[in-house]
Amino acid sequence: MALSRSARRTSRWLALATAVASAASIAAAPGASAGAAGAGDPYFPQLGNGGFDALHYDLGVSYHPSSGRLDGRTTLTARATQNLSAFDLDLQKLTVDSVKVNGRRAHFTRSGDEMTIRPDFALRRGHRFTVTLAYHGVPKALSGPIVFGSDYGWMKTKDGVFVACEPNAASTWFPSSDHPSDKATYDIRIDAPKGLTGVSNGRLISSGEARGRSYAHWRETRPMATYLATATIGKFDVRTGTTPGGIPMYVATDPTLPTGKVDVYGVTAEATDYWSKVFGPYPFEETGAIVDDMPQAGFSLEVQSKPVYSAVRSESTIVHELAHQWFGDSVSVKQWKHIWLNEGFATYAQWLWAEHRGTLSAHDAFRKAYQEIPADDSFWKQRIADPKRDTMFADSVYERGAMTLQALRERIGDPAFFKLLPAWTAQHRYGNADTAQFIALAEKISGQQLDDLFHTWLDTDTKPALPGE
Repeated sequence: MALSRSARRTSRWLALATAVASAASIAAAPGASAGAAGAGDPYFPQLGNGGFDALHYDLGVSYHPSSGRLDGRTTLTARATQNLSAFDLDLQKLTVDSVKVNGRRAHFTRSGDEMTIRPDFALRRGHRFTVTLAYHGVPKALSGPIVFGSDYGWMKTKDGVFVACEPNAASTWFPSSDHPSDKATYDIRIDAPKGLTGVSNGRLISSGEARGRSYAHWRETRPMATYLATATIGKFDVRTGTTPGGIPMYVATDPTLPTGKVDVYGVTAEATDYWSKVFGPYPFEETGAIVDDMPQAGFSLEVQSKPVYSAVRSESTIVHELAHQWFGDSVSVKQWKHIWLNEGFATYAQWLWAEHRGTLSAHDAFRKAYQEIPADDSFWKQRIADPKRDTMFADSVYERGAMTLQALRERIGDPAFFKLLPAWTAQHRYGNADTAQFIALAEKISGQQLDDLFHTWLDTDTKPALPGE
């Protein structure tokens, strides 16, 4: 096809205008440079990304269980924190079909699990931008020593997929800034074969079936770390309602699982309301559970608003994962080495629940756990303040973390301790925090100097003496 003379003149004028506009855009962002390839976490140096702040993910995932193929489309809205010539996203293995920045095609390269995107124009510090990626592939679960030796991430089930991504598996199914320090809100749209249900975070906006497929649109309006996002798909019996305190509930249970002795719906309702009194107001729009038949996953996970359970576990597990909605989900760690702030608190919540039930006081639970572990056991060798990547979920992080909290409670007394817990969740609601900040708040509320206590319980490799001994 040939162009007329007037069309050629118009084409040259448009090309010149585009070049001028691009030059002006770059000139408006002097000293533009590439954002860092990671968020600086020593456990996962390449996770997360520098140069921008993630604000919102709009995810569309279409899953085909027979082949395991995922077709995805992600639009990330972000704010540049520097003048950017390029920026990175985390994405593991999947094939990228196209990338657009602010609606215009952008160049990209891949190196391992890092994806570098270089638009034709610079992004100005403080300005919002969007990056839209289309991609496909068969997501692979991660494995190794980190999560109790279990597979984790995107895990196929008999009828769909179980998605539980802590700490570094969100980028196995969507391109992201995959670190808890970079939280965002989410819209997650799931489509799967007719008869299957897609369950995700937040509130269900719409759902239905068409052309042999089922559709569900979920929205999480509260900031969320990437590892807490889910798109779990399968055949589920769904029960909705509200807790006695009025919090909306959504519980999805795999009907093939045997009916156990645990009333997941009832315990979820009761524990959500009880923790709302002890830890402060429930931080999210909905509470609930996803209970799936996934025996290969040797864990449950505190997915934001709806913990996922790899079978009907126990009442104690449910209260643990629900406590994480405050400690881990709403208040997230700045770096993974502070993981005791998640797991120590959730384990201590199990002791508080037993105390609430009248079966065992936290004082007695502490001493029982303490006395059962010999002084030469490797349990006491781990420094909880920095447990190291491959052992960040070791038993000692959970139990010695809980012991730290009971030791603190016995030092400062119940009035100060139970003032501290909701003060902590209020001060860092929807944000990130670290151990030093918790110590500072505990000292402020108690009026005591507490460095020695936290050093003894978090930062030594020997069995401490019991409080008062």
